[in-house]
Amino acid sequence: MGIRDILVHLDNSSASAARLDLAIVYAMKHGARLRGLYLITHLFYEPSTIGEKTDSKKIKQLFTDKTSEAGITSEWVFQDCSTMGSNISNLITMHAYFTDLLIIGQVDLSAPVINMPTDLVERVVVSCGRPVLVIPYSGIFNTAGDRIMVAWKAGRESTRAINDALPHMQKAHSVVIVEGRKPNESNDATIVMVKDFLQKHDIPVSVDVISSESFPIGDMLLNNICEKKIDLLVMGAFAPNRRGNIELSPVARHILKHMTAPVLISH
Repeated sequence: MGIRDILVHLDNSSASAARLDLAIVYAMKHGARLRGLYLITHLFYEPSTIGEKTDSKKIKQLFTDKTSEAGITSEWVFQDCSTMGSNISNLITMHAYFTDLLIIGQVDLSAPVINMPTDLVERVVVSCGRPVLVIPYSGIFNTAGDRIMVAWKAGRESTRAINDALPHMQKAHSVVIVEGRKPNESNDATIVMVKDFLQKHDIPVSVDVISSESFPIGDMLLNNICEKKIDLLVMGAFAPNRRGNIELSPVARHILKHMTAPVLISH
């Protein structure tokens, strides 16, 4: 099954335009409809301002102009959380239920967007049940998906991520599956099975093992992204239930905090 509908969340951050550009590239690549989602936050949780409503008009015009120039089918979706009676993460989640791919921006903790939860990405990934493409807040990533690295660890989350990423990998120039482990750990035999599975889908793929005694898995993956000039990381997100609160695992949270390339993440 291919990608036929893409939802991109847009906001008042300086990274919003670059996120839209990448979303348009993906819509053109997959022949998909692109929906731009802009939300005014709930008065109870994060007070909205007149300035926000004015900015939404500018972002809508940018969305309309760029999608029209690209010649893609598009739809603008605007909602005020105060009238919907819900917060921003819940509304993004609701819209994500009915799309093939959600594109959302990494939160810049040094300069967070006004009225935007700093853990927005984590909330949405855990709750929406759809593949989420997270874009770093700094940089331009219009080639994302040409050189893909898949972080593999046998289990439900990685298996789900592999399945969600099939349409991306089928259009990639190169795909490498990496297994991170400590020097004293044994090989994961399932990584070869993953390679065979992807080859059945006509995806040429290579396998690599990254090993380090001193570096955490998250840093090993980030280093490999830089060394191999990867432009898209695919990974599953484990979310343990801690005292009734479901949150992403430390590795996933570390990647989302320090990412330098887009991450396609599934839970």
